[in-house]
Amino acid sequence: MIENSPEWSEIIVADNGSEDHSLEFMRVNHPKIRVISFSKNYGFAGGYNKALEQVDAEYYAILNSDCQVTSGWLEGMVAHLDESENNVAAQPKIKDFKKRNYFEYAGASGGFIDKYGYPFCRGRIFNNCERDIGQHNDIREIFWASGACLVIKSNAFWEAEGFDADLFAHMEEIDLCWRLKNMGHRVFCYPESVVYHLGGGTLSVQSPFKTYLNFRNNLSIIVKNDYRSNYRNRLIKRMVLDGIAGVHFLVSRGPAHFAAVVKAHIHFYKILPELKRKRLYWRDKARNVNRSGIFKGSITHSFFREKKRVFGALSSRDIVRQGRRK
Repeated sequence: MIENSPEWSEIIVADNGSEDHSLEFMRVNHPKIRVISFSKNYGFAGGYNKALEQVDAEYYAILNSDCQVTSGWLEGMVAHLDESENNVAAQPKIKDFKKRNYFEYAGASGGFIDKYGYPFCRGRIFNNCERDIGQHNDIREIFWASGACLVIKSNAFWEAEGFDADLFAHMEEIDLCWRLKNMGHRVFCYPESVVYHLGGGTLSVQSPFKTYLNFRNNLSIIVKNDYRSNYRNRLIKRMVLDGIAGVHFLVSRGPAHFAAVVKAHIHFYKILPELKRKRLYWRDKARNVNRSGIFKGSITHSFFREKKRVFGALSSRDIVRQGRRK
């Protein structure tokens, strides 16, 4: 990373209460790198908030520890964001560290959501990751940028009050980008920059806790941020779809994952009053709401019923696009 980062950038390692020897390794092998350490694990969201409070910079480049950057990975994204005041966040093309010709699950070539709030990517729908043959190389406005590698203007990050620490981990970047877009800002994928991501370093796909966080957090960010008409009807249909997904998990992954979906919904009901309070708070801050990157259809229907397994099979007319690249 050091050799591929520009001279004007500062590398900071934030340690979120690790219990291994990573801090000792950093101090011995990279004594010039600044380390911010915490005595306990605040989660992805809370940990980054606490670390970034101690960083004075115009841009934050949030990068997971299991990412490998390439030459020029940062400069192009920063230059593109500099083109407009409303361009506030970007991600690179994220490829698989092990299968280097394929897109990686956590971000691929930019994030989108469907009408029910299910996230997917340009280059990855559900668990189907496409082979990268240059089909998603255009710079494009997206709905959300991956937290695995996220470049964001610091003033926009704090205008949105950072990540929601209540989410702990998973989908906090979607929540952040959704709030930014509700405030009229724009988020991009800049595929000329390439980063390789190992993935699953914190929680693997086999972890029921990860399933729990994904379902709980996804419902939470819908309540907070979806200001479209008929929102309640969509939320009810979404919860029915979650029930179907839970049954699928029971068969494909076992009872622990089914129980995780049930637990997520129970917890969602418990925190619903607080989510409604957050909804009112953030809705008052919404202006010039930007809905680019929303797929007007159902990604579950397109994927499972219509067998549209790649992003290019989706009708471009069904994906909201606002404005030109600027």
